[in-house]
Amino acid sequence: MVAARLTSFSKFLITVLILALIYFGGNYVYNNTAFGKDLQKTVQSAKEEQSQKDNQTKTETASNAPKGDFTAAVDEDGNKVLRVQLVSWGGYAPGLYFNEGAAANLRSRFFQDYGFKVDFKLNNDLGGAVDAWIAGEYDVLVQTADAFPLYTAPDDFASLKPRAFMQVDWSRGGDAIIVKRGIKNVNELKGKTIALATPSPAQTLLISSLEAAGLSYDDVTVQRTKDNIQSAEFFKSDDVDAAVVWSPDDIFATQDVPGSKILVTTKEQSHIIADIMFASDDFIQNNKKMINEFYEGWMKGVAELEIPANRKKAGKYLAELNGVGEEDAEGMMSVVKWTGHGDNMNFFKQNRSYKGQTGTDLYTKMAQKFVETGDADKVAPNWRSVIYTGAVIAANDKLVGEQFESEKSKVFKPSAGDKTAPAISNKPVSISFETGEFTLGENAKTIIDLQFAETAKIFGNSKIRIEGNTDNVGNKASNITLSEKRAQAVADYLKSQYQMDPNRFIIIGNGPDKPVLGCEGNQTEACKAKNRRTDFSLIAD
Repeated sequence: MVAARLTSFSKFLITVLILALIYFGGNYVYNNTAFGKDLQKTVQSAKEEQSQKDNQTKTETASNAPKGDFTAAVDEDGNKVLRVQLVSWGGYAPGLYFNEGAAANLRSRFFQDYGFKVDFKLNNDLGGAVDAWIAGEYDVLVQTADAFPLYTAPDDFASLKPRAFMQVDWSRGGDAIIVKRGIKNVNELKGKTIALATPSPAQTLLISSLEAAGLSYDDVTVQRTKDNIQSAEFFKSDDVDAAVVWSPDDIFATQDVPGSKILVTTKEQSHIIADIMFASDDFIQNNKKMINEFYEGWMKGVAELEIPANRKKAGKYLAELNGVGEEDAEGMMSVVKWTGHGDNMNFFKQNRSYKGQTGTDLYTKMAQKFVETGDADKVAPNWRSVIYTGAVIAANDKLVGEQFESEKSKVFKPSAGDKTAPAISNKPVSISFETGEFTLGENAKTIIDLQFAETAKIFGNSKIRIEGNTDNVGNKASNITLSEKRAQAVADYLKSQYQMDPNRFIIIGNGPDKPVLGCEGNQTEACKAKNRRTDFSLIAD
């Protein structure tokens, strides 16, 4: 007998009956047996565990995610607006000039030439400005290259990835060290108490000055203050011997304290305080065209301020932003050197032939120093990882001509009083020569590189007096001639290696006539070695 073949409909009914039996049977077991109760507890526990994992993942993602909004702001007319924080400083005049004032407006060259507005906001509270930046209220912040490690090292800022993209200026008299009566040079700061804003660029100015005298931060006592204005107030008390202050407080404070004086400023120490602008990497990447054009427009502003009428307009806008008179604004502008496109090429190391001070020099040094002074918990990331050079590179083919070239090195003129002029600082360095020789060996060149070249670059507007010295072995007249040739050899190396003006150097050969204190008789081999030295002195020009 042949079995009857099931129809498709019969197969469907059987399948439905089997599924129904499984569903209702399983439901009965799940809800009405001990096994089912245990299974329910297991499922619930698994759900709760997974929910906790999901919530933890969301929390971690939120804490690690960049804060703020990385798209450019848009005004009511649909125009993009770049929001930039400024402080009371004359370095920002070129941007205000190009923007036709601080507020976002349709007359702005940024808007006319590039199609976006710029809104400059004055905020001298740097801590508050950072908080506002984190909250997305600012797109671009200002700082100095030496203090930038304080923004790139902390974990709190890691997710924001700050990136410096423009050098604004060099301070040229805007920062100063002032001292009480009797302190003649930086060497005499040893053991003294100094009012100093910490952490801040004031530390950089002091540290570089001390190093030019062969001293360190540990050789002085620091009276910490909240800012340079408070340092100037401390200077008027009997509690400190010196202070690092801003202009014009250097003038006012020394007028108020009889016998005090301005010891050194960034006129002499011309390449130590460099203002920069930075933004988060996410904002830059999302608004690269705007950042590039903001840089380009600013550089045009720098070039155009060579014209007196334009400079006067810039002073007007700077005065309005800071609520001061135009004469005061002129004073603010007089203590800075606005850096143009060529300077930015040098600063960001896009010019291979440049031998002067760069952003990486300032940043790298202070990244370590802030750890040593206890102002940072760890060394900041390297300079290359915290900069954006795209704006400088993008403008290189557009900003062409003499008006966009870098600042020329200072041209020095010899003076009859150079050999006896009082020194800003004195630093002895032991440079070895073969007996009777005055040719620099490779070891001697390395010593110059490590112990003095940086100081020479930082004090770019100061003359350098180089004095050769010997022990008392041999003919005195011959030793004097030999010591002068050795001093000249050092100057020639600095001139050729670092492109320094030959008239910057004052050459003296002392022979055995200026032994170090305690070794006047060259009584031991150690004393003779100390007397065979080269003295570097910085002289205000």
